[in-house]
Amino acid sequence: MRAALPYLALLAIGGAWGITTPLVKTATLAGHGALGVALWSGSLSILVLGSYLGLRGQLRRLPLDPASLRLYAVVGLLGIALPQWASFTGTTHLPAGIMSIVISLVPVFSLPLALVVRAEGFSAVRLAGVMLGALAIVLLIAPGADSLPAPGLWVWVLVGALAPLFYAFEGMYVASSPARGANPVQVLWAGSVVAVLFLLPLAGVFGGLRSPLAGIGRGEMAVIAAGLLSMGAFVGYIALLRHAGAVFGAQVAYVVTGSGVVWAMLLLGERYSVSVWAALAALFVGLFLVQPRRALAQTEVIDARI
Repeated sequence: MRAALPYLALLAIGGAWGITTPLVKTATLAGHGALGVALWSGSLSILVLGSYLGLRGQLRRLPLDPASLRLYAVVGLLGIALPQWASFTGTTHLPAGIMSIVISLVPVFSLPLALVVRAEGFSAVRLAGVMLGALAIVLLIAPGADSLPAPGLWVWVLVGALAPLFYAFEGMYVASSPARGANPVQVLWAGSVVAVLFLLPLAGVFGGLRSPLAGIGRGEMAVIAAGLLSMGAFVGYIALLRHAGAVFGAQVAYVVTGSGVVWAMLLLGERYSVSVWAALAALFVGLFLVQPRRALAQTEVIDARI
């Protein structure tokens, strides 16, 4: 049973994260900008997680050593602000299901990075899985493909693909960071503070500061729900990275993909072409080939203390 826990965590985290893309799409259709959604999501994390940490007396015990401060900065920029900007911008222009597939590029970037820093050994089978993930993206943006509503939208696929690139770098850093004093909730709260401070001036300049409390409607409820679900998934993701390593943690992208496509069909009524389903099939074969580490004993197991 204990061996199955990482896989159960993947399902729970991926399912919660998967529904956030259709929710963000709902918010952007209601008039919320990508930067604004990211800003209010971060603000919600600060409020909710700050209250939780305050009640537990952990806010005043937040580690502030240099290693922890670097961790907060990396999580805030590479794990929250920049990938949310990229993915929310892509979601504004693309069907939510397509954006869910684009997010699956995380392991495509993570495994090569892990090989470069020698955190993982080379495996031809796992590399084949990564290549299948890359093939899925080609099926989405190749000239003549019928996967996108309009030909010129392939540009937004590339913008959205920046999100998994940021996540891959962030995942590698979190897994190898020497900072071990903060638990995942403290890390996410501090990272959210960094993200909001980074996004606030950008949202002020480029727009997107529409308050979700100005009038509660479907779009505003979507912003709040997406923020809460993303928050819970991210806490779980940080804990998973520390327990199972960056490459295994990156596999959550595949669960996000499958659930995101299903949620988009159920909530938004999206339907997809044959090339989209072919891309999704390539991803799931890639998931089968890109296996997690065989021995979790080789990873650094950290007490999350949540």
